[in-house]
Amino acid sequence: MRKINWHKVAEDIAELNWQSNNMAIVEAGGKKITVARFKEQLFVFAYKCPHASGVLANGFMDALGNVVCPLHRYRFNMQNGRNTSGEGYYLKTYHIEQKEDGIYIGIESSGLFG
Repeated sequence: MRKINWHKVAEDIAELNWQSNNMAIVEAGGKKITVARFKEQLFVFAYKCPHASGVLANGFMDALGNVVCPLHRYRFNMQNGRNTSGEGYYLKTYHIEQKEDGIYIGIESSGLFG
Protein backbone atom coordinates (compact mmCIF):
# COMPACT_ATOMS: atom_id res chain seq x y z
CA MET A 1 0.00 0.00 0.00
CA ARG A 2 1.31 3.43 -0.91
CA LYS A 3 1.44 6.16 1.67
CA ILE A 4 0.49 9.70 0.64
CA ASN A 5 2.06 12.65 2.43
CA TRP A 6 -0.14 15.75 2.31
CA HIS A 7 1.41 19.22 2.03
CA LYS A 8 -0.57 22.40 2.59
CA VAL A 9 0.24 24.88 -0.20
CA ALA A 10 -2.30 27.65 0.46
CA GLU A 11 -5.08 28.73 2.80
CA ASP A 12 -7.39 29.34 -0.15
CA ILE A 13 -7.40 28.79 -3.92
CA ALA A 14 -7.28 32.56 -4.50
CA GLU A 15 -3.94 32.68 -2.64
CA LEU A 16 -2.16 30.72 -5.37
CA ASN A 17 -0.12 32.81 -7.81
CA TRP A 18 -2.35 32.20 -10.85
CA GLN A 19 -1.00 33.13 -14.26
CA SER A 20 -3.27 34.28 -17.10
CA ASN A 21 -3.26 30.69 -18.48
CA ASN A 22 -4.91 29.38 -15.27
CA MET A 23 -1.73 27.69 -14.05
CA ALA A 24 0.34 28.32 -10.93
CA ILE A 25 3.63 26.97 -9.61
CA VAL A 26 3.76 25.81 -5.99
CA GLU A 27 6.27 24.02 -3.81
CA ALA A 28 5.22 20.90 -1.91
CA GLY A 29 7.46 18.35 -0.26
CA GLY A 30 10.55 20.07 -1.62
CA LYS A 31 9.32 19.78 -5.23
CA LYS A 32 8.20 22.45 -7.67
CA ILE A 33 4.76 21.42 -8.92
CA THR A 34 2.26 22.86 -11.41
CA VAL A 35 -1.36 23.46 -10.40
CA ALA A 36 -3.89 23.99 -13.18
CA ARG A 37 -7.51 25.15 -13.07
CA PHE A 38 -9.70 23.82 -15.88
CA LYS A 39 -13.53 23.98 -15.88
CA GLU A 40 -13.71 24.55 -12.11
CA GLN A 41 -11.46 21.55 -11.39
CA LEU A 42 -7.92 21.55 -10.03
CA PHE A 43 -5.15 19.35 -11.42
CA VAL A 44 -1.60 18.93 -10.19
CA PHE A 45 1.36 17.62 -12.16
CA ALA A 46 5.11 17.86 -12.65
CA TYR A 47 6.82 21.23 -13.06
CA LYS A 48 8.71 20.13 -16.18
CA CYS A 49 7.74 18.17 -19.28
CA PRO A 50 9.20 14.62 -19.24
CA HIS A 51 10.41 15.05 -22.85
CA ALA A 52 12.74 18.06 -22.87
CA SER A 53 12.09 19.73 -19.48
CA GLY A 54 9.91 22.57 -20.77
CA VAL A 55 8.22 24.44 -17.90
CA LEU A 56 4.62 23.30 -18.22
CA ALA A 57 3.19 26.37 -16.49
CA ASN A 58 4.54 28.38 -19.43
CA GLY A 59 2.42 26.32 -21.83
CA PHE A 60 -1.36 26.25 -22.13
CA MET A 61 -4.39 23.99 -21.79
CA ASP A 62 -6.24 22.90 -24.91
CA ALA A 63 -10.03 22.66 -25.29
CA LEU A 64 -9.98 18.99 -24.21
CA GLY A 65 -8.23 19.75 -20.93
CA ASN A 66 -4.73 18.63 -21.86
CA VAL A 67 -1.70 20.60 -20.75
CA VAL A 68 0.48 21.51 -23.74
CA CYS A 69 4.23 21.92 -23.31
CA PRO A 70 5.55 25.26 -24.63
CA LEU A 71 8.67 23.71 -26.21
CA HIS A 72 7.44 21.01 -28.60
CA ARG A 73 3.65 21.07 -28.08
CA TYR A 74 3.52 17.61 -26.48
CA ARG A 75 0.10 17.16 -24.85
CA PHE A 76 -0.70 15.40 -21.58
CA ASN A 77 -3.94 14.45 -19.84
CA MET A 78 -3.84 16.42 -16.57
CA GLN A 79 -5.83 13.78 -14.71
CA ASN A 80 -3.77 10.66 -15.41
CA GLY A 81 -0.56 11.95 -17.06
CA ARG A 82 -1.05 10.08 -20.34
CA ASN A 83 0.64 11.57 -23.38
CA THR A 84 -2.24 12.39 -25.75
CA SER A 85 -0.17 13.57 -28.71
CA GLY A 86 1.36 10.11 -29.24
CA GLU A 87 5.03 10.42 -28.26
CA GLY A 88 4.81 7.87 -25.45
CA TYR A 89 5.95 9.99 -22.50
CA TYR A 90 4.21 9.99 -19.12
CA LEU A 91 3.61 13.09 -17.00
CA LYS A 92 3.82 12.67 -13.22
CA THR A 93 0.55 13.68 -11.57
CA TYR A 94 -0.27 14.30 -7.91
CA HIS A 95 -3.33 14.32 -5.67
CA ILE A 96 -5.00 17.59 -4.65
CA GLU A 97 -7.68 18.28 -2.06
CA GLN A 98 -9.48 21.48 -1.26
CA LYS A 99 -10.40 21.32 2.44
CA GLU A 100 -11.96 23.86 4.78
CA ASP A 101 -8.55 24.87 6.12
CA GLY A 102 -6.68 25.02 2.83
CA ILE A 103 -5.36 23.46 -0.38
CA TYR A 104 -3.33 20.27 0.03
CA ILE A 105 -1.16 18.37 -2.43
CA GLY A 106 -0.58 14.65 -1.87
CA ILE A 107 2.74 13.13 -2.83
CA GLU A 108 3.18 9.37 -2.68
CA SER A 109 6.10 8.15 -0.60
CA SER A 110 8.81 6.44 -2.57
CA GLY A 111 11.40 3.90 -1.54
CA LEU A 112 11.49 1.56 1.42
CA PHE A 113 11.59 4.23 4.07
CA GLY A 114 9.67 7.04 2.33
